[in-house]
Amino acid sequence: MRCCFSAPLAALSALPSPCEVVRSGALLAPTLLRAAAAALHGPARKSHHRHPDTLAAVHLELGTLTEDSAVITWYTGIPGTDDGLGHMLPAVTEGEVVYGTHPARLDRSAAEDRPTAHHQVELTGLEPGQTYYYQARSRGRAATPTPLHLIRGNAVGTNLYGLGSSGGPYSFTTPQPPPGRHLLSIALCNDLHVGETTSGLMAGVPLLRGVAQEPGLAPYPEIMSRALVEEARRRGADLLLAAGDISAGGAPRDLAEAKRILDGFGPHGQDYFVVRGNHDRPRRRGDDDAFRDGFLGGEGPAYFARDLGGLRIIGLDTYEKDGNGADAGGLGAEQLSWFRARLKEHRDQPTIVFGHHPLTVRDSLFPVSRGQRLGRRQARSILEAYAAAPGVFLHHAGHTHRNKRTVLPQAPHVTLQEVSAVKDYPGGFCLLRIHSGGYALNHYKTSSAAAREWGERSRRVAGGLWPHHALGRSVTDRNSMTAHDLSGISPVRLTAPCPASG
Repeated sequence: MRCCFSAPLAALSALPSPCEVVRSGALLAPTLLRAAAAALHGPARKSHHRHPDTLAAVHLELGTLTEDSAVITWYTGIPGTDDGLGHMLPAVTEGEVVYGTHPARLDRSAAEDRPTAHHQVELTGLEPGQTYYYQARSRGRAATPTPLHLIRGNAVGTNLYGLGSSGGPYSFTTPQPPPGRHLLSIALCNDLHVGETTSGLMAGVPLLRGVAQEPGLAPYPEIMSRALVEEARRRGADLLLAAGDISAGGAPRDLAEAKRILDGFGPHGQDYFVVRGNHDRPRRRGDDDAFRDGFLGGEGPAYFARDLGGLRIIGLDTYEKDGNGADAGGLGAEQLSWFRARLKEHRDQPTIVFGHHPLTVRDSLFPVSRGQRLGRRQARSILEAYAAAPGVFLHHAGHTHRNKRTVLPQAPHVTLQEVSAVKDYPGGFCLLRIHSGGYALNHYKTSSAAAREWGERSRRVAGGLWPHHALGRSVTDRNSMTAHDLSGISPVRLTAPCPASG
């Protein structure tokens, strides 16, 4: 059975360094001990002995921060209860965020329109470059942040204000908008894993149970993928790029269902594009290639270049090789040669590259193995090509199931953006807003009721350590603005596909 957890600890054939194992082992040991106890004694029983009016407000997160808006989420539960996975049962109640420009004067408020346990409040009409202080409340109880102490992270703000207190107020400073006029917006997503039934199965760590959907509910990859399509359209995306692991194992029925869901955004090859991940390849040599049949008409390479009014989109097949999916990603020799030639041919053209495996994996809570990234030699080759192609400004990757922004000295004009998985916590996509003088990257959680419920349930992957890995160490790992001359792009839609060799 192929592992559903394709990032940390899954690639047993590509071992991390001893230092990484020691460091991560020290962090993981308490979680492993708790998981062992749970495995021996069975799941905890649900308890309802507390008064239902008693609640706790937890898991506060600042998921999205733009120049004029912020999206804040949290959860309310009944203390003393247990859903069988070590999580409080939900407490359905109202939620509001009070905020202002001084910590002692939170004189503005935004509230939800209906009671829920999975709260999401959006602040709008904010001023660029302004520091705001805020507190999220449910029934008078202030929400406390998702703890990211293992990585010295901050889930709720852009500075440390309020983190030493219980319930805040916390603070953030809005960025400046991208310079120039808005041209188009692109939803960046990956790791839908349609067909998966258990999130967070870890090869080699049997005591860490995966998290399954509650009985009677729809499969969570389908819930999250449909919510992705709906949210991307609602947020104004003109185009959608899905960077691999569209399915959990390359099964024809799963890829067909994924295509039906993505077709809700628009026609494939026009409104959205996909590239293959290691999970999308046939399981055995000689099996039918369902990804090629479903998305490529059964022929042609799984990599391509498209032109969108002066913006070049390059999609890479980063597992163009034989293997079980656990080893390092790799481009075939013909694809790598084609890719380098395309960059050299139009080195100044504004270009986005997307593929499943990242070029590098920095600052991970878990041991970093070869299986989490592209092979080092090819990654160096690609970075060298980027250094000579000033038009490339963004490389979008998935596979690690986390939000992480990296800029390397070899190609400082290129943002390497890892985007968390669609399929589970935190769930969602990254919206790339392209302006003539720069671009913004903003992560949005999917906001449907079913998606919010599954997102909260699936945060318990990896024995509860998953937020430390997936959310992003800082707000800027999932929300950033970069100045870059993109004036050569026209605000038009792609109307016809171009050949891969173009």
